Amino acid sequence: MSQQNSGHFIQPNNALRLKVGGGRLGAIDPAAIAKAEAALKSLASNFSQWLNDEIVKLDAARQQVKTTGVTPETMENLYLRAHDLKGLGTTYGYQLITRIAGSLCRMIDDKEKRATVQLELVDAHIDAIKAAVRDDIKSDEHAVGRVLVEELERRVKAMGA
Repeated sequence: MSQQNSGHFIQPNNALRLKVGGGRLGAIDPAAIAKAEAALKSLASNFSQWLNDEIVKLDAARQQVKTTGVTPETMENLYLRAHDLKGLGTTYGYQLITRIAGSLCRMIDDKEKRATVQLELVDAHIDAIKAAVRDDIKSDEHAVGRVLVEELERRVKAMGA
């Protein structure tokens, strides 16, 4: 005896397609993209100053650690400044800074291990970021930039971070 199932096939609505422009509703407007790109380009002349401002904040956080000591507050401030640069480096045209700041963040990400962090390695990261800007080394395609960031990452990895 065989049973026949009668069923209906229901085609689900593909809301994701609509959100990313695959349907008419919610389609990405090329004119809006062009306008956003033009706005970003017009701000590019400010990137150098903004990047320097962020580096000053990072350096001030480092000085606070040196004068006040390694405390949860000083290390959190240092971490937040490094994290900001990790996110902004590429935006400002310095992929190398994003990578160096990312290495610094990995090193001090674990709040439990911050009390035993090697401050010399923190200094090396911050000095590397400052040198990248000073010498206009924007990516790890630059021979010096590549060697520098790879050595910093190697040392952070050796620490177990």
